[in-house]
Amino acid sequence: MNRRLVLTLALAGTVRLGAAAASPAPAAPPAEPAALRSCLAQVESELHGDILPYWRQHAPDPASGGFVGLVTNEGTVQPGMPRGALLSARILWTYSAAYERDHDPADLAMARRAADDLRDHFQDSQDGGLYWTITADGRPLDTGKILYAQAFGIYGLSEFFRATGDHAALDRAVALYHLVEEHCRDRVHDGYYEEFTRDWTLQSNLRRSVMGSEALKSQNTHLHLLEAYTNLYRVWPDPGLRRDLQALTEVMLTRLINPATHHLWLFLDADWTPRADTISFGHDIEASRLLPEAAGALGDAALLARTRAVALQMARATLAEGVDGDGGLLSEAGPHGLTNTNKEWWQQAEALTGFLNAYQLSGDSRFLQASLRSWGFIEAHVIDHRHGEWYRLLARDDTVISQDKLSLWKCPYHNGRACMEMIDRLQQLLQPAPRPETGGATK
Repeated sequence: MNRRLVLTLALAGTVRLGAAAASPAPAAPPAEPAALRSCLAQVESELHGDILPYWRQHAPDPASGGFVGLVTNEGTVQPGMPRGALLSARILWTYSAAYERDHDPADLAMARRAADDLRDHFQDSQDGGLYWTITADGRPLDTGKILYAQAFGIYGLSEFFRATGDHAALDRAVALYHLVEEHCRDRVHDGYYEEFTRDWTLQSNLRRSVMGSEALKSQNTHLHLLEAYTNLYRVWPDPGLRRDLQALTEVMLTRLINPATHHLWLFLDADWTPRADTISFGHDIEASRLLPEAAGALGDAALLARTRAVALQMARATLAEGVDGDGGLLSEAGPHGLTNTNKEWWQQAEALTGFLNAYQLSGDSRFLQASLRSWGFIEAHVIDHRHGEWYRLLARDDTVISQDKLSLWKCPYHNGRACMEMIDRLQQLLQPAPRPETGGATK
């Protein structure tokens, strides 16, 4: 495949942070440029004036050299709390991506702290991989090998290499990839199991996992492994990784999406039998963005066409069923309607970029309006304008439920990435359309 075609396919997949935009995006409707410019200015202010400074101020732990385990909404550190590899890996990705964009030394310092933290406190020198949690003073706590954590380790380390050229980080990302393929891949039914003991023995007793399931497989783990492999492939285009990323994308398309409803199956048995019919709107809109991104990175025209079609089906279903009257994204539903009307911070971040991505793929102005309304909801209700950052969880009436701003799960990855993506996408939409060629006629 020639270089120009590969570039065209990559751009058609999605916006890559710090790169050109994803598809030949349609021009904004005449009534929208002012709204887009306003949104762009607000998102840039949120990223650089709130999210990035907040985590630089509140997350580092001087005593351990890593990060604290829990911070309340008011900014109070809860001492002695355990912490997880997931938080450090997500901080690593966020500040690597931020440094790649703006070259702020403060962002580089945060990224290096996170990379060192994963190596010094979470990396298992005996059996390989990353522990799930450690104690506040750095001792291994839950030594299980959770695929979700390995995926974010790959994601963060590959982004750190992309931003800095640090080959040791790339080597660590590649080592995690090989461990995943060696121990987590289901060679019978394909896809990946998600929870293992320290020595990589499969946890197959169907106890409730750290991912909240009694199933051996989940869409959430596959979705973020897809994201991790896509990011690693961008900087390490290994033929074996390419095959694995193609196979994983195929699994997402054929095993993890209900073709009748265009929603993800959340939890599944080893043979892909669904174990629940719950709908997660946040994961649906997130998948609608990540699937074309993977196909774009692979430069596969046929796969790109398939993922774009599926992405728009998922985005339409989410818009029709999951968006509340105030523009916020609701949590969950079942076959007979809504089952969880709370609104979590990460769901709002994914709606923000997912709907804008759907607009860029389709030109359907309903998606653009949904994205702008999502930002309006975030700005009005999710951002804590007094103490900083975003509230983790709101009730449907906008009452704040969770008291955690920083925890094992609450991180700067979803909202930080959403802001970076929005900046890139909005800037592209606001660019003047190129003038058509005149054919060389003279007057």
